[in-house]
Formats: sequence, structure tokens, C-alpha cells
Amino acid sequence: MHIIDAHVHIFQPRIALAAVMATNSFYEGSCNAEIPEPVALGHLPGTAEDLLPRMERDGVERAVVFSTATAPHQVETINRFIRDTCRENPQLIGVGTMHPDYPDFEGEIKRMKDDGLVGIKLHPDIQRFRLDDERLMPLYEIMSAENLFLIAHTGDYRYDYSTPSRMAHVAQCFPKLRCVAPHCGGWSEWSEARECLNLPNVYIDTSSTLPFNAYDAARKAIERFDPTHIFFGTDYPMWEPGEELERFFSLRLGDRLNEMILSENFEAFLKL
Repeated sequence: MHIIDAHVHIFQPRIALAAVMATNSFYEGSCNAEIPEPVALGHLPGTAEDLLPRMERDGVERAVVFSTATAPHQVETINRFIRDTCRENPQLIGVGTMHPDYPDFEGEIKRMKDDGLVGIKLHPDIQRFRLDDERLMPLYEIMSAENLFLIAHTGDYRYDYSTPSRMAHVAQCFPKLRCVAPHCGGWSEWSEARECLNLPNVYIDTSSTLPFNAYDAARKAIERFDPTHIFFGTDYPMWEPGEELERFFSLRLGDRLNEMILSENFEAFLKL
């Protein structure tokens, strides 16, 4: 069985420890009606050098890797880092980043495409902007025209930046833009995701749902969404591939659906 991890964060080695600690601090202790109790997060190194042996050990053949620019000046540095890492490690698939205040969406997207990056990752809650902010509409229009997909953190009960309804708004405004709403459509807002994100150009991944003991939410999402629009994702370095695969297989979805979610759906999505 082939396995593609569609949701992986990697950081430049010199900042990786600080980035992992900041991300874990952002989420640690979270608990709401959809997360039964706070969960201790993983504290893995967050580098390609750490990720690649774990992938090999656990049978993950490809991984989609990205990072997030928290300021406009970081955009180009991060995109070059992702480009170079993927060139050195062809089992990695590179996704770029963007910031709403970056001055040249069109120019940077051209560089991303020339460098082989296939999408753009946004994290509205960390970057502090609404996913459907008017500033980003030109970006989504260019992405749609250039066939770059959007993967944006969706859902957080503590904030209004990334709600599933905002992702739905983007998807409806740009019907040719392929939108990935991770974490089964909306981390900690899974019921809202099921209500509004069942759209033809919206895809979900399984990352950071099962580790929060939201097994019922995951099963309902898999039942609700188009089965060809679901990807497997680990959210490394929060979780390692092996433990996330164990959780995924515990859903007992059956061989055919497992094959689709673990690799076939993303292969078709990216035409691998």
C-alpha cells in the first residue's frame, strides 16, 4: 500500500526548535465542546533531516512539506528553503507560503511555479488575518489562474480568522481554486465544517483530528465528504507518521477507502 503524507511542516534547522515550541505553545491546553480534554502535543525536531528517516521507517513514500511566513519579509526566504529541500529530497513535494502584506503576489507566484512549488500554505490564526480578507482576493485569483492549490489551516474555536465558513466563502468565490481545509475540515469546529464545506473544489485531510480524540468527528467527516476529496496527513512535527498511521487504521475504513485516502486521492489531485 502506498502512503502519501499530505500535511507536513518543516523548518530551517537554525529556527526549528523555536518554531516547534511556539506552535506547541499556541495549541497546548486547547479544549472545547469538540475536543473532550486537553492533549499533550508532540515535540519532534521539525526538520527534513529528522522527518526523512521517520518516513522511511513507517513506509511513507512522499510528503507534502511547507512552512508559514509570519511576516512579509519571510516569504521569499521560506519559499527558497522549501524549494532547495525538495530538490535535495525528491520524495518531498514543496508548497510555498504567502503573507497578506507581501507586495508582489504575481511575481512571487511566478517564482514559486518556476521552482516547482505546487501550492500555497496559509495559517490565518498564526498570521492574524481573515482567510477571506479582501487583501487576499487578488492572490486567490492568480492562484486559480496558475493552478496552484490553497492549503489553509481551517478552524479554531478561539478565533474568527479561519472558520470553515470563511474557507467556504473563498471556495465559492473562486470555483476553479482547489482548496484544502485540513484537520477534517475545521480543527475544533468539525460540525461547522461538515455543514458548509461539502463543495466540489474543497478537499480535507485527516491531520490533527484523531490525536485530539475526535474519532467520531473524523468518521462523520469521512462519511460526509466526497471520498475522493480526503487525504491522509500527520501534521508532523506535532505527530510522527507511525503513531498517526496507527490512529488512522484504527478507524477500520476498509482496504479500498484506506488506499484512496492514503495515496490515490492525492495522486489524482496532483496528477502524480
